[in-house]
Amino acid sequence: MLYVCYPKCSTCKKAQKWLDDNGIEYETRDIKENNPTYDELKEWHSKSSLPLKKFFNTSGLLYRSMNLKDKLADMSEEEQLELLATDGMLVKRPIIITDNTVLVGFKEKEWENILK
Repeated sequence: MLYVCYPKCSTCKKAQKWLDDNGIEYETRDIKENNPTYDELKEWHSKSSLPLKKFFNTSGLLYRSMNLKDKLADMSEEEQLELLATDGMLVKRPIIITDNTVLVGFKEKEWENILK
């Protein structure tokens, strides 16, 4: 299982503590140092069954400074994936990637249902 996070993010720290407390093994990847590629994002998006918008870090400074709230609706899925692949700070985190699912953001109940 791959755990993609930003180590300075408080939600990521909480999620990582939850994983550790529940004895779940994972490999950690820093999203700022090792940004997801276009192909990874495309695969994760299809595995997640989530709308692509859920992969954007809508509360992030970069998202807001680029006025993406107003621009995403006019962008194709391919353009959105290309944009996400340019900077890890645009991507919502943490992300859990398993063989058969992808979880975006930390929702304890959802993680409990799927990962335990």
